[in-house]
Formats: sequence, structure tokens, C-alpha cells
Amino acid sequence: MALPRAIRRTNPMTLVLATLLALGFLVFIFSPSSNAAAISTAKRKFDSAAAHPLSPPTAPFQKAPSSLKGKRPPPPVVHYHMNNVTTTSDPVRNQESILILTPLARFYQGYWNNLLKLSYPHSLISIGFITPKTREGNTATAALQAAIAQTQNGPEDQRFASISILRQDFDPPISSQDEAERHKKENQKARRSAMSRARNSLLFTTIGPSTSWVLWLDADIVESPPSLIQDLTSHDKPVIVPNCFQRFKNDKGQWDIRPYDYNSWQDSQQAADLAAKLAPDDILVEGYADIATYRTLMARTADLSETRNQKEIVQLDGVGGTALLVKAEVHRDGAMFPPFAFYHLMETEGFAKMARRLGWSCWGLPNYFVYHYNE
Repeated sequence: MALPRAIRRTNPMTLVLATLLALGFLVFIFSPSSNAAAISTAKRKFDSAAAHPLSPPTAPFQKAPSSLKGKRPPPPVVHYHMNNVTTTSDPVRNQESILILTPLARFYQGYWNNLLKLSYPHSLISIGFITPKTREGNTATAALQAAIAQTQNGPEDQRFASISILRQDFDPPISSQDEAERHKKENQKARRSAMSRARNSLLFTTIGPSTSWVLWLDADIVESPPSLIQDLTSHDKPVIVPNCFQRFKNDKGQWDIRPYDYNSWQDSQQAADLAAKLAPDDILVEGYADIATYRTLMARTADLSETRNQKEIVQLDGVGGTALLVKAEVHRDGAMFPPFAFYHLMETEGFAKMARRLGWSCWGLPNYFVYHYNE
């Protein structure tokens, strides 16, 4: 029987090419994609992006496409299901968003390098800074912006989800940020009040509805384990703080370590008796010989041996803020940093008191160290 005219006139090479093309198409459709993880990551980033410029800065804004007539659509009504925001001991598996907040008066490259070394997925980390409106603050802001530009234009796995920089709307109470000046006893009330205002401004401006954890990290923390976030969240505590130490050269010229932050403590009856005698606006502060509170300072209980148990945990009444991890719901409940005397406490110690008054507990890791810059 004769073949149909259409087939007789078809070039055999055309049939071969058509067959190969069809087979290639089927292989492409049904074979697993080698970059599925990258596609999933990109989709997750887009799904979590803010739908409007006024949405929380912890969700990177993606510009909505214009309509066919050149008019932008009206801002959407966005629903956030807060019950779906989790804070668990395995935040990586549960894709929990971390907000790192840093009041910054000086820029230390060691601090930024420390951030870049964090092993927590950077796509789940948002960062917020607040800097003073001073000459020193301007210099720090310029250096910070340069570091941010380099990172956010670099390899994608190093980029953070979003970064915000705030400038303080009030003058600092002390002109110098030198360590000796900062720690003078007569400067403590004014300095801590200003720090509280800066922390509160930063917190209330940057926390978003998808934020699970808030990590307060001072700008002069230049050394911490890359697994810092995972290590702290693994304890699943509302408020938790590691011990802050400082490296220095001792009298023998050898490198050594010493306690730095004395604001993490367990209260004492002597401190309660001292507080009872104070005027309503007076505060108790640690680290000064003439104020004997006899509190148990976490900095003094650390095990310095190489075999120390870094997971040992103790309950605290006061906390420091050099590296302080807080469940976002604690802040959402109203726990902030009092810029006034709150039960004779201020700033991070006042925050701990406020959190406990709201029913949350505070914890410390005496044998887990982060390190402060040594001026």
C-alpha cells in the first residue's frame, strides 16, 4: 500500500530531529531538577517578602508589578497569623526568623566578621542598627554602610534578609564612648537611660510579625561561636544570656581572659535591703566596690577549664545585654528596656525585672562565652 503523500515528502532527517527533540523534552519534564534547592530558596524569599513599602522592614520589600494601564494597584490588606509564629529548640528546621539588633556607636570589623561567620541561614536573619548623631556616630555609620554594601552585593548565601539603620533622634548624654568614660559610676543613670531609649526605638521600629527571636548583640562583641544562635535557641528559654568575657595580656605577657559583663546575676537579700532605702528614682548598679549588693554574679561563677560544661544553665534575676536572646513574644507582651528606675533597675536589668513581672523567666549560661573587644 502506498504511503500518504505528506509522509513521502518528509525528509528523514526531519523525522530524526523531531524524535530527538521530543525525547529531550520528556527527559527535561520528568527528571528531578539539580537546582531544586535554589528554586525553593528563591520561592521562599519571594513568599516572605513584604507586599508594600510600609510593611515591616524585617521582610524585604519586592516591588509589585504595575497594571497594564500604568497604575499601581492599591496597597493590599495583609493578614498575619501570629499563632503560626514558632519559637522552638530547632529554629533552622522550623525556618524561624531571627532579628539581630545592635546599638552601634563605633564600628569594629571584628563584629561584622563575626556576623558573617554565623552558621544560621542568613536568609532567615534580619539586622537592625541604631547609631548616634555625633561625629563618631557618622564615622561608624559610614563604615557600617560600606560593610553592608559589600556583603549584600556579594555571594547570595552570605546576604542577610534585610538590614535597617536608624539614627538616634536625641543627643547622647556623654560625649565620649571610651570604655573608662562609659563605666564611670556617675554616668550610669544617664547613660543607661539613653541606651534604653535607643534599644526601645530600635526594637519597636524593626520587629516584624514573622520575627521569632530577637538577638541583642553589642557592637563590641568581636568573638562568638558561629553556632551562637543555634546554641542559645536549643535551650528554648524565653530570655537567655551567655557569659561575656574579654581577652587581655596578663602581667606575664600571656593572653588570658577575664569577666567583662557583671549585669547577669541572681538577687540577694542585701540588695533588696539596699533598694528599700533608696529614693524612688535611684538605681542599683553592679561592678562598683562601694555598692555591696552581694548578688551572685554569673561572671564570677564561670568554669574556666577546657572541659567545662557549656550547656550548664542557671536561672537569673538580672541580665546583661552584650549577647541577649529573647523570644519575640516576650517583647510583644510588653517587656522593654525601662529608661527610668523600674524597681531601682534600668536598661537590661530593668528589662529582666519587667519580663519576670510579666511571667517570663530569665536564664544564663555561665560556661558559654562570648568575647568583648579590648580597648
